[in-house]
Amino acid sequence: MILSSVCALLFAAATAGAAAQGDAKRGEYVATAGGCVACHTADGKEAVRFAGGHALKTPFGTFYGPNITPHLQAGIGNWTEADFVRAMREGVRPDGAHYFPAFPYPSYTKIADKDLSDLWAYLRSLPPDARQNQPHELQFPFGFRVLLSVWKKLFFTPGPVAAKTTPGTPAARGEYLVNALSHCGECHTPRNMLGGPKPDRFLAGGKGPDGKGVPNLTPTKLKKWSDDELKYFLTTGLTSDGDVTAKAMGDVVTNTTGRITAEDLAAIIAYLRTLPALPDEPR
Repeated sequence: MILSSVCALLFAAATAGAAAQGDAKRGEYVATAGGCVACHTADGKEAVRFAGGHALKTPFGTFYGPNITPHLQAGIGNWTEADFVRAMREGVRPDGAHYFPAFPYPSYTKIADKDLSDLWAYLRSLPPDARQNQPHELQFPFGFRVLLSVWKKLFFTPGPVAAKTTPGTPAARGEYLVNALSHCGECHTPRNMLGGPKPDRFLAGGKGPDGKGVPNLTPTKLKKWSDDELKYFLTTGLTSDGDVTAKAMGDVVTNTTGRITAEDLAAIIAYLRTLPALPDEPR
């Protein structure tokens, strides 16, 4: 009894110390913009947020989002902030193994240092949950993590990249949100047979990770929508003519685009308007 109380106090002190390095309240917003809860929360009303279990079906098999609460055994309670940054920047676990790119580190690698620090503080502030991680169910040979070193050499560039929009403009903020935090390209950019994104087809749509169609986000399609129509869709999941978005995008609306600030939503739209118009990806 005494030992468990001491452990609890030590854990609380460690959590407070970690959170002191960043702004947990601001980190909550970073988590919202990053869509973290959707992949790290199982389906169902009783599911604990961020305790893992969400299934992502892909052509390579089914991935399950891990527990990212600060539980010492089941979650990331034993991680350091350096471990967290390395995971986000390099796609590497604390034990040195590569993460599968179902974890969107190819986008998260572009996240700013301040946002990573605040996000870490927020995750450390969550109540620990003991839900055990569910092993991925992948087809042979895609379950061998050693193959990911080759995949990374072909398709992954760590670290920030030069912005293409004018700094300080709404479009620049939108570029950061779309390309880094909200990682829109992970679903809306078509991929080759190895699961690598086609850089010359950025946001041109096609098939999403679950094999279902995702729309083209370049002006080829979006020019048909006004800014107000896009804002309405991204906050409600409804089109102006009454259609409802599919479940995957519905989760994005519920957890991310419907909860970010009006300024950030406008910034995303402003950036999408600057993209080169690309034809739809053949399905």
